[in-house]
Amino acid sequence: MPDSSRFRRPLPVQPGPGEESVWEYPRPPRVEPRDERVVIRFGGTVIAESTAAVRVLETSHPPVYYVPAADFSPGVLVPVDGTTMCEFKGEAHYLDVRVGDAVAGAAAWTYPDPRPGYAPLFGMIAVYPGRMDACEVNGVPVQAQEGDFYGGWITPGIVGPFKGAPGTRGW
Repeated sequence: MPDSSRFRRPLPVQPGPGEESVWEYPRPPRVEPRDERVVIRFGGTVIAESTAAVRVLETSHPPVYYVPAADFSPGVLVPVDGTTMCEFKGEAHYLDVRVGDAVAGAAAWTYPDPRPGYAPLFGMIAVYPGRMDACEVNGVPVQAQEGDFYGGWITPGIVGPFKGAPGTRGW
C-alpha cells in the first residue's frame, strides 16, 4: 500500500504581522504588479534591474518575480530549445543566461503568448534565483525555493512550508 502521508498537505505556518503565507495565495495563480527594486546578478555583474516587475502568487509556492525583458542587459538572454506547459499561464519558453564564459543553462523563462488572464506576463522574464549569483528585492537577498522546477523567490515575510523540496510534489 502506498504511503499517503507524503501527499498530505502540511500545516501552514501562521503568518505574523506584515507576513504572507503562501497557503493564502490563490489557485489559479494571481499576477500582481510590483514597484519594488528587483536586482539580478550573474557572472559577477548586474544583468537586470527593474522597478516594473510583476510577481505570480500561487498556493504553496513562494512568489516568482518576472522582470521586463527590456530591463535585462543586452545579450545576456539566449533562447534555447525546449518548452513546458503551465495549465494556467500557457507555454513557457526557456533562455540561457550568459555573461562572458559564465552560462546558466535554461535558467530563465518567458511566456510569449500567455493565456487569458495572464497578459501581464507578456514580455516578462523570470529566472531561477538559485542559478544566479544573487537576486534581491528592495536590497534584501532572495533565498531560492528548493527543487529545480518552480523558481520561487523567498524573502523575509513569506512563510510556508513551500512546495518544491523532495516529497512535496503531491501537495
